[in-house]
Amino acid sequence: MWVLEYDDEIIILDCGVMFPEADMLGVDLVLPDITYLREKTDNIKGILLTHGHEDHIGAVPHLIADLGFPPIYGTRLTLGMAKGKLKEHRLLDKTTLITIDDSKKFSVTENFVVEPFHIAHSIPDAVGYGVTTPAGLVIYLTDWKLDHTPVDGKPTDIAKIAEFGQRNPLALITDCVRVESQGYTPSESTIGEAFDNIFAVAPGRIIVATFASNISRVQQVIDSAEAYGRKVVLTGRSMENNSKIAIELGFLRAEEGTLIRPHEMAAYSDDQVAIVCTGSQGEPMSALNRMANRDYPNVKIKDGDTVVVSATPIPGNEVSVSRVINNLFRLGADVIYGSGAGVHVSGHAAQEELKMVLALLRPEFVVPFHGDYRHLMLYRRLAMGMGGFFKSENVMLAEGGSIMEFSRNYGKIVGKAPVGYIYVDGTTVGDVGNVVVRDRQMLAKDGMLMVVVSIESTTGKLVAGPDVVSRGFVYMRQSQDLIEATKVAVRDALSLTNGAETTQIDNSFVNRKIKDVVSEFLYRETKRRPMVLPVVMEV
Repeated sequence: MWVLEYDDEIIILDCGVMFPEADMLGVDLVLPDITYLREKTDNIKGILLTHGHEDHIGAVPHLIADLGFPPIYGTRLTLGMAKGKLKEHRLLDKTTLITIDDSKKFSVTENFVVEPFHIAHSIPDAVGYGVTTPAGLVIYLTDWKLDHTPVDGKPTDIAKIAEFGQRNPLALITDCVRVESQGYTPSESTIGEAFDNIFAVAPGRIIVATFASNISRVQQVIDSAEAYGRKVVLTGRSMENNSKIAIELGFLRAEEGTLIRPHEMAAYSDDQVAIVCTGSQGEPMSALNRMANRDYPNVKIKDGDTVVVSATPIPGNEVSVSRVINNLFRLGADVIYGSGAGVHVSGHAAQEELKMVLALLRPEFVVPFHGDYRHLMLYRRLAMGMGGFFKSENVMLAEGGSIMEFSRNYGKIVGKAPVGYIYVDGTTVGDVGNVVVRDRQMLAKDGMLMVVVSIESTTGKLVAGPDVVSRGFVYMRQSQDLIEATKVAVRDALSLTNGAETTQIDNSFVNRKIKDVVSEFLYRETKRRPMVLPVVMEV
């Protein structure tokens, strides 16, 4: 999520989610922290979406109410996908959706005149934005590549980018996630050739796993299936929903009778069926993962099946993807995966494409994003290597929350907005914070030990217990000596604190004493730090 602000007017560029990292236990999604915007909702004039991937539209239904329901601008397919999410959250009636044409200028306000332009990516109907403000022209170019033969037949509008370059743009905000890759990113159409080769020789069913929003990849599976006389089954809730929207809007095409329902597969032989499903990232409840675990009702993996994993694992997902692939092999499938198989290409620009756009635009300032810090640094080096046109200070390394100011001949990071992670866990947003996630990490690492005691409320003397319960720390039947020693440590600690006559006991003091004594004792004995939960009952 980017915020562009001029005077007291704001527009938001994209509103996406981050997928949880491995240590964010139990978290489903991560939302942008909009603390900076909460007191400025009256100033927000619109949200401009670039394309329909989750990391660009996924937060819309979660945050639109907190942002004051500003109008949302986007192309037909992007808004179609956003509409489905808003409908699911019962917010569609309250939201204004404005469909834009990728070749027509429009004004959000007098201070923000927007020129969308088509870009090639791994989803159709994607755009970048040229935003003209009184301070200068800002180019927002995210998730793009220079694909001259895209599946939808609409390459990146290089002519428009060159035209922007003639207008001395003030700043370019650009994706740099593939700056480590030399040369050019291959065209999406090369995947069609790889699919054709697979469809020509596969003896049984073909199962292709890809992102649910990768409509271009789904189209290529349908094209190859029709060429080789196969029916296509779309499985997985998000795959079915996105494909339905794309078909209704004309971005996904199939001949009459090509698409069939899962229960209709039995009427066809295995070499007449192709299945497109979710699960290319090893997601626990995805269709492919459930197939690999023999838990999917309509598809049971067997000898002769060919499974194509048409995606690259997102960093952090490698282990879960490998587990799924191993299980598929165990069940007898032939699995085609990895960069050498030619079944996936990135939707992002490589080094030579990044250089070309920099040469065409020649912006005064560049703000790379959509990458780790190393990508930002490498992008700065790449820009500085272009004949000295870009100076180090003109390539601004902005991280989450960075506040930048721009005017002609001036650009600077001037501050930092309060940002953090807002977690979605189940149906709740923000209830799970950093403290809860940290507790989950501790439980996962060293487990938990519960110590239950009963004390006399007036004297503080131990009446019953301590009883000790372990979960994820030690197996109690095999660790009786440690458990008994822990009980002794608790008794000794409580007897020392109550040597003198006491008229009233401080419950919180006893809690803290048990926690400190047990934590110290267990670390001394085991070099582990389980979460200690004292339960003190007064009698």
